[in-house]
Amino acid sequence: MAKELAIDTRALTKQYDRHIAVHEVDLQVEAGEVYGLIGPNGAGKTSLIRMLAAAEEPTTGEIYINGDRLLRDQSNPALKQRLGYLPDDYPLYEDLTVWDYLDYFGRLYNLRQVKRRQRLQEVLELVQLTHKRKSLIATLSRGMKQRLSLARTIIHEPILLLLDEPVSGLDPIARMQFRQIIKVLQEAGMTILISSHVLSDLAELCTSVGIMELGYLVESASLSALYQRLSRQQIFLATLGSLEDLQAQLKNYPLVEDWEVMPKTGHLRVHFSGGQEDCAQLLRSLIAAGIPLTEFHCAPEDLETIFLKLGHQQAS
Repeated sequence: MAKELAIDTRALTKQYDRHIAVHEVDLQVEAGEVYGLIGPNGAGKTSLIRMLAAAEEPTTGEIYINGDRLLRDQSNPALKQRLGYLPDDYPLYEDLTVWDYLDYFGRLYNLRQVKRRQRLQEVLELVQLTHKRKSLIATLSRGMKQRLSLARTIIHEPILLLLDEPVSGLDPIARMQFRQIIKVLQEAGMTILISSHVLSDLAELCTSVGIMELGYLVESASLSALYQRLSRQQIFLATLGSLEDLQAQLKNYPLVEDWEVMPKTGHLRVHFSGGQEDCAQLLRSLIAAGIPLTEFHCAPEDLETIFLKLGHQQAS
């Protein structure tokens, strides 16, 4: 039985004067997924997310959220209340405390006092800011401010969370903390669409990804299917002996396509067209040939490599 679609867009288009920012996008995201949206600046990601958040009116096309038609008019206010949208430039009220800021938004969402207090405590615990509840927002670090923005976005328990570049400008530790929170929200059953330029984060978080170019959704697939179809096998090799001896042996194997010496480590990165059993056979053969290997590590190409490869395909 097919899963329910949390997002279903049909020929969704956004035009500004003569510029078409989003061009007839058919996007399907299953309920409970973390869906990553990738693309260069100007690809249409923000315009698409703003339409999904009902912050922008489509020029043409239709949007369905969990099966219900999303319109910017007053026809379905309950549906809009179930959306959580975090834009990449949302301002914080720096002269408020963390608690007062969240309490203000809880009131905007008409949460009653008892429920509101309970919900504020829950989201502060989730984003690890309970100890900062009485602090002025102006005193928070950038990572804390971004976690506070996420708390504000989920205070009303949305069914769909839309995040536009949420880790932009964050340091590695702040990004890791943000990823952990997203994983908890997914485990709780929330559907999350997230755009980011940090592809390593998306590769760790997402179940599926979409790639946008010049307003078109040029690729949309599960991460596993994308790796299977587009990611070449790589083998990282290191030896105590000479690289020349290792390279001479590699020439004997037709499944070895090419290789390069990694400049910082002196290791070899081999592109290999075989499967796991072929990798094991290559390892046995190199050892039998007397190559003193210190490293033999198989890994598929990463999401960034796939993205760049797809970009070249689109351009050619």
